[in-house]
This record gives sequence, C-alpha cells and structure tokens, in this order.
Amino acid sequence: MAGKMKITVLDGYTTNPGDLSWDEISRLGELTVYDRTPRELTAERSAGSEILLTNKTVLNNELLRSLPRLRYVGVLATGYNVIDTDEARRLGITVTNIPAYSTGSVAQLTFALILELCFHVQRHSDSVMEGKWTGSVDFTFRNYPLTELAGKTIGIIGFGNIGRKVCEIAMAFGMKVLASSRSGKDAPECPGFELTDTDDLLSRSDIVSIHCPLTPQTAGMINMNRLRLMKKSAFLINTSRGPIIVEKDLADALNEGSIAGAGLDVMAEEPPRAGNPLLTARNCIITPHIAWATIESRKRLLDQAAGNIKAFLSGSPVNVVSK
Repeated sequence: MAGKMKITVLDGYTTNPGDLSWDEISRLGELTVYDRTPRELTAERSAGSEILLTNKTVLNNELLRSLPRLRYVGVLATGYNVIDTDEARRLGITVTNIPAYSTGSVAQLTFALILELCFHVQRHSDSVMEGKWTGSVDFTFRNYPLTELAGKTIGIIGFGNIGRKVCEIAMAFGMKVLASSRSGKDAPECPGFELTDTDDLLSRSDIVSIHCPLTPQTAGMINMNRLRLMKKSAFLINTSRGPIIVEKDLADALNEGSIAGAGLDVMAEEPPRAGNPLLTARNCIITPHIAWATIESRKRLLDQAAGNIKAFLSGSPVNVVSK
C-alpha cells in the first residue's frame, strides 16, 4: 500500500532548495513536491493525497474536511499552529511534527546574536573596511561598546530542549542562568542556575533569551510593561516565534533607551512589511528566520519526516500532535 500512496509536499523549498534529497520519502509512495503553494491553490494541490507534508502552508478545518482521502499530515517543523489539530483529530487524521531537530542550530544562532550585540563584530569590520582603523593614531580602534559575558546573567524564557542547550552554552561562557518554565521540572541542580518567574527573570537578567512556544498565553507576553522591568543595559533575544513580542513596544523601548539592544530571528509577520518599526529601531539586529536552516538541521528534519511516515504506515505513529 505504501508504494501506491499519494504523498504531496506543499512547500518544500525552504526545507530543501535542492541541496538535499527527497529520496527517502519518495520511496514511501507517489511523491509530488511543490516549492511553494499559494493559499488559493492549496485545496487543488492537496486533492487526492493520503499524506500531506507542510511547513507553513495553512491547513484549516474547512480544507481538512474537503479531503476525504487524507489520512496523515506531517508538519516539517516543530511548531504546528498551521494545522487545525482539533479538526484533524475529529476526522481521524494523524498529525505529526519534528521535535528537537534544530536544537543545536538555534542555540548557535542565539549566541551569534548575543555575541554580535556584545562585540559588534560586523560593525567593527565595516569600520575597518571604511578606513577608520587605517587612519587611527592608536594600535586599536573601537567605536562601539564592548561587553564580556563572563559573570553576566542570562534569563531563559522557556526551558525545553533549546532553552537547556542555551543554558549549557551560557555556563561555558561563565554566565549565571535564570530560567522560567511552564513545568518547572527537571531543572539542573548546579551552581549559578535558578528557576524563577518571568517578571523576576526580566528584572534581574543582563540578557533575556526567548525559547517558549507560541500559545494564547505567550502571544504578546513581552510588551511595554514587561520591557520596562528590564535593565537599561539589557539585551533581548528572540529565536522562537515573533508574536511573543509586541513589536511596536520593543521598537519604542529600543529607541527610548529602555533596553540596550535586541537580536531577533523571527517576526510577527514573515517576511515583515517595509514599515515594521523594528527595521529602523536603535541597536536592533534582525536575521531572516534562519536559526533552524543549517544543512545539518534540515537533513535531520527530512530524516525524521521520513521516519514519522514509516512509523505511521507501520501502525505505530510517533511525534503525534493531534491526540
């Protein structure tokens, strides 16, 4: 049966723009891969599929009800808010995600943003290329403040796989770690680590790094009231989901000096509109949602996607989010 099953990938380009292979999944059925699927073509391209794979293409309740042959949806990401999982469950459609595939990559970019804010590597390099060091009377040249991480406190909001990896790296830098977690369980028992609530974390941290999922409870949780709890010297990092931050409030906080800087890999709307206030905010570094996208991370994602399908076809599905 697996060899005859129709499998459709609705938006494969971001996961695999051509530097990886779909072969492992193509062996499981009749595979069609679309680079991108506009909303108006989603129903047409999904029709007749028994297995759909999607990253950001939305599958709402109306669409799911229009696909009587659909048995399985594989989300090519950890977050699965693009799927109406309640409706999928009612229809008997299994939905799975890909957990933990990008942990190392996201933690790595988290510190790339932190280190850029601390040392302004690109800005100093630009200054050198512009001739400012060549014209300096001193052997050293710096036109941005430099910050050492050792001894500083990082606050980690969300203490899942990525939050724990960030904690591990922070401690290697000699930092103290505060963390807030929904469960509050399985916290490491070691010097320099403390579990606390979010407001206390914001007020005590030199760097705040967000690693929680987007839920109704976390949407907009970083607003002006909470930004005003932070130190004026503090940096805010977000590599999780853009809507967790109220973007206008963050832009205002940066421009008025309520906090010292921000490093963001995610925005509330992606790609952002040209008028987004964060694009011109003071000392704000923005990368285009790339933390997950190393070739190693994407290879793990595709391997796990194939493994999820195999497990479903064998009758023992794993990583199910539609329970």
